[in-house]
Amino acid sequence: MTVSRLAHPAVFEACVIGVPHVKWDERPLAFVSWKEGAEGTAGKEELTFLGERFVKWWIPDDVVVLKEIPRTSVGKFMKRELRGQYKDHYQSGDGA
Repeated sequence: MTVSRLAHPAVFEACVIGVPHVKWDERPLAFVSWKEGAEGTAGKEELTFLGERFVKWWIPDDVVVLKEIPRTSVGKFMKRELRGQYKDHYQSGDGA
């Protein structure tokens, strides 16, 4: 799932990873950092924005807001680190 990071006016950068889910084995989890001045955005607006562009099962169940998405020394997102840190995000059974 690739959408230009500039597609939503409040998003500075974003990435999506797959994390374990109690019902579906694995579900997408989105991470965003806001442009300056857009810090108050809650994340649900971004899910609605994606819902207008992708099929339902591709849409992440949740959005985690980070001040900055961690990157490697060459500028790639550290998805392995995010997967390790958020591996239990959907395990409580409370998630969608």
